[in-house]
Amino acid sequence: MRKMAVLGALFLIGTGPQAEVEDLSWLSGAWVSESKEGWTEELWTPPRAGVMLGTNRSGKGDRLGGFEFMRIAADESGAISFWGSPGGKPPVAFRLTSAKPGEAVFENPAHDYPTRIVYRRDGQGLIATVSGPGGKDPLSWTFRRP
Repeated sequence: MRKMAVLGALFLIGTGPQAEVEDLSWLSGAWVSESKEGWTEELWTPPRAGVMLGTNRSGKGDRLGGFEFMRIAADESGAISFWGSPGGKPPVAFRLTSAKPGEAVFENPAHDYPTRIVYRRDGQGLIATVSGPGGKDPLSWTFRRP
């Protein structure tokens, strides 16, 4: 009986959170982060047909520093992933590992950096944090609506 309980627990851990892309609608819209170091903008479409599309661009003054194309979608099994394509490079998947109202955690332990991407609502704002294994070397952006 104990062996079955352990196997059942492992199965539940492996399936990830029972979330749908629509549960992440709180991420939709335009977001901007500005500081003396520069600016970052992120735009997310509302969920439709099980997909959210996003863009990110950052820079300083009138100079673009970088951009990224993003997508949040479920695969055939229902597992949700964040796909990031910085600078137009081939997309890299980060699987949704935790979801609760106003927070989504995506992880890919095989990726060099980041291995973890977290979006969290903070009142009317949004905080995005990327980090390495075990939360090492975090970088965060505090966004507001423009």
